[in-house]
Amino acid sequence: MDRYQKLLKKYIETQDETALYQAEQFSKMSMQKKISPEEIIHVHNQAIMELFPDLPKDFHLAMKFLLETMMSYGLAYQEFQSLREKQLELKSEISVAANMQQTLLSTVKPSIEGLDIGVISVPANQMNGDYYHFIKGEHDGKLGVAIADVIGKGIPAALAMSMIKYFMDSLPESSMSPQMILKHLNRVVERNVDPSMFITMFYGSYDVDAEIFTYSSAGHEPGYYYNRETGMYKEIEAKGLVLGVDSKSSYEQFELNIEKGDKIVLLTDGVTECRQGDRFIEREEVFEVIQKYDHLPAQEAVEQVYKHFERLQDFHLRDDFTLIMLSKNV
Repeated sequence: MDRYQKLLKKYIETQDETALYQAEQFSKMSMQKKISPEEIIHVHNQAIMELFPDLPKDFHLAMKFLLETMMSYGLAYQEFQSLREKQLELKSEISVAANMQQTLLSTVKPSIEGLDIGVISVPANQMNGDYYHFIKGEHDGKLGVAIADVIGKGIPAALAMSMIKYFMDSLPESSMSPQMILKHLNRVVERNVDPSMFITMFYGSYDVDAEIFTYSSAGHEPGYYYNRETGMYKEIEAKGLVLGVDSKSSYEQFELNIEKGDKIVLLTDGVTECRQGDRFIEREEVFEVIQKYDHLPAQEAVEQVYKHFERLQDFHLRDDFTLIMLSKNV
């Protein structure tokens, strides 16, 4: 109180800029000590009354009005600061969770003789609701590839994906076909995931020796198959109920003969549901973009496709983006 009064008196008498600087330091010290704005107004009012006891009554009433106003402001400001601190804490926790998710869901792109593999997965926000996984058989040489999308985002989606990753890592090598993998996984999801959250998934197994790609789908976005002999792309059609709806669901299994130069393209709806402004692009446009870059090595091709759609959306993804390309070498 005495220090503030001396600073105020000094400035009134001299208009010295040094006093203003000292007042600034006083404000910083008050913030550090969490002194509220209304307390400073009260101190100021008391100092004015000490320095100028003969001021009109109206002036003191005006100061009282200001004090009451600042009390309300102070309460609102404290609430704002509290919410801001909680927001920063939550942001920090989400960042930690995102890093943990990246570690838990990490998978190594395998090296398969005669097969060129490209993959890119970019979350729209910190947490990724997409998931992909490769399983390379150590003895039979088969390549298992899974791609999934959680209907629901954030930390719950990340936890669901971690559960799926644990299940996939627990599978004995070549123990089950794609349809059986989805069947068993569906039961796991139905028992352990919130009823409001569903998961789409595509699982395929490529037999290197037989040159056959076997696959099943649980309501996942159709991918593309390119046949080099005909020079044509077609959708990979596979019907199946999304995971977690009905524990008794069964899944059909399909096969594709993969010849030299053929390609398999798998994706999530973050690719097919890209928007240019308010307009959703058509699946034909997605196909045309993939076709534009499919002459490149697989990894470079998927990266160029991603960059194309990133530019199309003004570098702001509205959904998680995952794209996988398997290309049999000529």
